[in-house]
Amino acid sequence: MIMKIYDAENQIVGRLSTKIAKDLLAGDRVIVVNAEKSVLSGNPKTKSAFYLHRVQRGDPFKGPFFPKYPDDIFRRTVRGMLPWHKPRGRDAYRKLRVYIGVPEEYKNSQKEKLTVADANKLKTTYINLGELATSIGAKKRW
Repeated sequence: MIMKIYDAENQIVGRLSTKIAKDLLAGDRVIVVNAEKSVLSGNPKTKSAFYLHRVQRGDPFKGPFFPKYPDDIFRRTVRGMLPWHKPRGRDAYRKLRVYIGVPEEYKNSQKEKLTVADANKLKTTYINLGELATSIGAKKRW
């Protein structure tokens, strides 16, 4: 079993998530650091309105529930790319760890930086997951 560590700083969430989902389905353990610095492309106002609508939808006791914090939003994005209703997808999802910032045990380890998901190539506006989380009501813990 291979353990891969991805640095999500300035990476597009959807493109990085597809790469991570493929690695998880292949049986690898995946760790993502700096989730709050990853990027959603598009107009920041419409993105925050879309995610705020998701959070406010439903009943606060019965659901549906949607995460507010950047690490949980990132995990939920990867979950949407896995076959969640099959044991294979749930087992793969359990092998994913997403962190805000870089934990002490991974500070000196080799992190993979993807060039496919780099946000510097974007010609549109974008919003960081940290900024999105604070705009939909998350208390800042990063």
